Amino acid sequence: MSDYIVRATAADAQIRAFAITSKNIVETARKAHQTSPVVTAALGRLLSAGAMMGSMLKSESDLLTLQINASGPIQGLTVTADAKANVKGYAIVPDVMLPPNAQGKLDVGGALGLGILNVIKDLGLKEPYCGQTVLQTGEIAEDLTYYFATSEQVPSSVGLGVLMEKDNTVKQAGGFIVQLMPFAEEEVIAKLEENLAQIRSVTSLLDEGKSPEQILQVLLDGLDMEIVDKMPAQFYCNCDKHRIEKAIISIGAKDIQEMIDDGKEIEVNCHFCNTNYKFSVEELKDLMKQCKR
Repeated sequence: MSDYIVRATAADAQIRAFAITSKNIVETARKAHQTSPVVTAALGRLLSAGAMMGSMLKSESDLLTLQINASGPIQGLTVTADAKANVKGYAIVPDVMLPPNAQGKLDVGGALGLGILNVIKDLGLKEPYCGQTVLQTGEIAEDLTYYFATSEQVPSSVGLGVLMEKDNTVKQAGGFIVQLMPFAEEEVIAKLEENLAQIRSVTSLLDEGKSPEQILQVLLDGLDMEIVDKMPAQFYCNCDKHRIEKAIISIGAKDIQEMIDDGKEIEVNCHFCNTNYKFSVEELKDLMKQCKR
């Protein structure tokens, strides 16, 4: 089944909610970056959140970046997404291995440690919007819940999960974001809190094979949920050789000449999808000519 996001409202639009199934996105990232299980879980959670938060953007040209700078062995994660839920991302150190945490789960919090979460929205204005918060647990869902409450003043509940197979491929991945509107009534808030309290974890919902629609039905039970729309989500990187050429030209004639003088082909790597692009000395000479125009 392809990955997709469901968007819904409930309680006469007092609540808005998003849920995603993202197994293919996370498995694509795992294969591209050869991530260890704990890094797959960490990056997978952030990719799932990024796709949902990207779908909240208003314009097709808007871009969202989620960046975690961490003191733990992963060191950091970066994810970008657009309004069509095209998402891509990478970990600085992809092969971290850690023992399970006290609950016997993959220790994402331990792999990230202390750190900062940056949320950057490029909305086509002069300056991008930047929100920042200190990591609360490193488990990512709780950190985003805290971000929404403190930086955007939107009471939210975020659940994110990645389940691995014994062969370290991705079994299930997904999550949800549920948000209260400013005019939400006390009884609606109380019912939502009651529903949330009954959920053990998002991984338990995924392990039961629940779809995004079914996850939202559990979360919004008794609150007159209405599905607004459904949209595909995918791991997508827009890099290509032409874009890399422009990046090389941008470094300037002096540096390109040094590469030519070395007399060897160069290899440029895209962080997001881990694709390598090779340029021969002749190709570098052609780029040098464009540099001088």
